[in-house]
Amino acid sequence: MSTQLPAVTVVGSINLDIIATTDRLPTAGETIGGGVLQQQPGGKGANQAVAAARLGGSARMVGAVGDDAQGRLMLESLSAAGVDTTDVAVLDDDATGTALIVVDRDGENQIVVCPGANSGFSLEGVSFAPDETVLCQLEVGLPVVLEAGRKSAGFFVLNAAPAMDLPAELLERCDLVIVNESEYALIPALAEAKLVAVTYGKDGSAMFEHGRKAAEAPAAAVTVANTIGAGDAFCAALVLALRAGLAHATALGVANAVGADAVGDPSSQPALTPLAHYVGLATSSL
Repeated sequence: MSTQLPAVTVVGSINLDIIATTDRLPTAGETIGGGVLQQQPGGKGANQAVAAARLGGSARMVGAVGDDAQGRLMLESLSAAGVDTTDVAVLDDDATGTALIVVDRDGENQIVVCPGANSGFSLEGVSFAPDETVLCQLEVGLPVVLEAGRKSAGFFVLNAAPAMDLPAELLERCDLVIVNESEYALIPALAEAKLVAVTYGKDGSAMFEHGRKAAEAPAAAVTVANTIGAGDAFCAALVLALRAGLAHATALGVANAVGADAVGDPSSQPALTPLAHYVGLATSSL
């Protein structure tokens, strides 16, 4: 493994997460009392950029916030985590994206995303270095993600969440796609993709090359506090581990260890330690 972690540029969403924690999730039309409310930085893009920075990578965020108090808070939070926010646009005509989240005592959640500024930015004036790793998700407009794929000459990664039909050109440009098992089932075209990492929660994760399982790694048993940021932490860790030269199975094990750490943290942007710590955990369990 290289001791110098790669630079990762995340193109994606930046949200304010408004989280209500309750004993159980409400059914349709039901009102549940006794909830505890909190607000914190979130958005799949921002979560992944913060995770990459906290794992020791050099992280840059490309996205947008509104010209409002929430947007200023998001920018301050990203900068405090060590993320370069030079390419985060501040839009006058859009509010900062917001996610309304209900979490139960087992860490399961329901989420409604109001994209706001996330749906109003472009990559005009943004460039990527030839060896730069670019990581996208689907909480921003598909045209922006496709443009990022076209502009990227380095390692291009798509976390295909939330699941949707993907243009053939986008999949062809992906060096790696990351999904959970539900998203893998909802996007049949992934069976033909070059390289796909699939997470299975407590059952670990696997890597598929053109639909054939090439590697897998078990998950660690953990107490779940919040699953919101775990997938995003997994994405950042897997990208860093692969780009640092780790084999597929080892990289999956490292990412599983990071995800396990993340679900034990109630924050959407969990506190993490440098990647080498998780490499040690993963290799000792092999």
